[in-house]
Order: sequence, then C-alpha cells, then structure tokens
Amino acid sequence: MTDTGFYEIYNADHGAVLARGIRIDKESLQIVLSGSVKDIIQDTAGKDDIREMLSSITTTGFATDGLEVMLTNESNIPDWLVGEALAEVFVAEHGDCEFPWPTGRDLKNPESSPTGADLTGFQKTNNKDFPYRFAFGEVKTSREKKWPPQVVHGRGGLQDQINDLTHRIKVKQGLFQYLAHHSVNAPWKKKFQSAASRYLNSSFTDAALFGLLIRDVNHDVRDLKQRAINSAKDKPDQTHISFYALYLPSGCIPSLPQMMGEGVAA
Repeated sequence: MTDTGFYEIYNADHGAVLARGIRIDKESLQIVLSGSVKDIIQDTAGKDDIREMLSSITTTGFATDGLEVMLTNESNIPDWLVGEALAEVFVAEHGDCEFPWPTGRDLKNPESSPTGADLTGFQKTNNKDFPYRFAFGEVKTSREKKWPPQVVHGRGGLQDQINDLTHRIKVKQGLFQYLAHHSVNAPWKKKFQSAASRYLNSSFTDAALFGLLIRDVNHDVRDLKQRAINSAKDKPDQTHISFYALYLPSGCIPSLPQMMGEGVAA
C-alpha cells in the first residue's frame, strides 16, 4: 500500500478475521479528500442525473435557479460524514467493493445521521456464476485519546454493529429489503441478484462485513485486537469480516470538511 500513501502499520488478524492498522500521510489524505471523498459528499453525479431528468420542465431562468437552490446544501458538513466517505473510498479500493449511492442520499435531514449500515453495496469475487456478494460496512470516527475509544466497544459501538450484521436476522432483513427496493430498475440490478442468490442460499451468511475506525491519534493495536478476537467466535464460514483503523495526521479530524474543499497546491 505504500505507493498510494496508505501504509499498513500493524496486523491484528485473528483466525479468519482480518484486522489492520493503516496510516495515511498528510499529502495522500489531502488528495483523496479533495478528489474521491469530495465527489461522494457533493454527489455530483447524482445531481447531474436530477438536472437531466428535469431538463424538460426547467425551461425558465426562474425554474433553473429554483432547482439549483433545491440541490444546494448550505448546512455545515460534519466531520463524521467526511469520515464515512473516506472509509467508503478505502473499502472500495482495497476491498474491491462498490457502493451504488452516497450516504448523503439517505439523509432526510442533512444535519443528522441515517439509520442502518453506513455502507451498503457489493464486493466483487472470483465466482464465475455469481460474481458479487453483499458488502456492508460500519464506520466510527473518533478523536478520543483512548485505546480503544468508546465508540468501538461501547453500547451500539463498532463491535456491536458488526455482531448485529453477522448474527441478527432483523438487521439482515432490513438491509436486504433496503437494497432490494433500490435495485428495481437500477443499472446494478444484476449485481443485486447475484448477491441475493448467494445470501439466500447460505442462510444469510455469504457477505463481506467491514468495521472501520477513523482516528487522528497515535496508532495502537489495542484499537482492533480484541475486535478480531471477539468477531472470530461463532463466525459463519461464509461471512468475511475485516476491521481497519485508518490513522490520520494528529488532530486533523475537526478540519476534515475544510481540507476537503482546499484541494492540493500545485
């Protein structure tokens, strides 16, 4: 990973559960924030689709200006939302995953977080007949100078969320139905059908689960070590679980939204 500015700094794998610490240098962080992460946050592609869909009715300057008002979000961007987008970019690249739409599309209130898994999509596999499985991810962003931070092991923390994705049928039902409804007439319908077939024929266990922790403090294997140990217990054979702790430059989490808009100096 060193050629991309993402450096693996520890391995806390346990059994079949992967757990890795990753350091991101300042220059590489700036590049990804002002590029892929910004595209996800702003949802440029989605807004362009809306403009095209409404092109036949926005025939006056007044209507065009009104549409731009509706598509503009003046709210302050929370650092946790940038953290989620950063995690999505990382998993997409290093986990061979894709997520059909940004988290922001699920926000009815742009200043609140959505319910359900933070990342919902598909992972590409080498299975010729059914090449895609479901990929679900949970993301926690923490500045707490504690190892591990409360958001990892506390009630409703990262460990609980991954356990729910692994074992709780109600959580699985909700995510399955959510993706199913969105897949109707979607360009990624066949990917859903592939993943659904694998899921339904494996007693709802054939999926890739990702737990991601975004930190801006010194790295420490304690952030993930126990997570891997706990998650390896009673893990279904066809469930793939990976934990990543992404360590950013010290103290930078509050400035992530600002860094996203700054770009990289030539």
